Amino acid sequence: MKKLIYWLPRIITIIYIIFLGLFAFDSFDGDQSVWKKALGFLIHLIPNFLLIIILIISWRREWIAGILFNGLAIFYIIMSWGKFPFVTYLTVSGPLFLTGILFLINWYQRKKKS
Repeated sequence: MKKLIYWLPRIITIIYIIFLGLFAFDSFDGDQSVWKKALGFLIHLIPNFLLIIILIISWRREWIAGILFNGLAIFYIIMSWGKFPFVTYLTVSGPLFLTGILFLINWYQRKKKS
């Protein structure tokens, strides 16, 4: 069970990064030049780069991940409140909350162990 709680938030984060990355491909639609499409693609990937940095920093420091992932979930809800249906908030913020909580549980277990 401890291995599951250790790996599950990391796996969820990687899957979530891939999921968000799929939305960046919509920048290739339209009549713009290749360079504008590529720039749009990179701009759409900024949240992914942020999540990758957070995951790398917090791989062994679970409490940092717990705070940052829960903070990002709250930040998204506050910044986009009223713009989308409720299911959108669950889809985007739900995995962030879940991951943050799992990281905090893992941190607490490791802290209690030592």
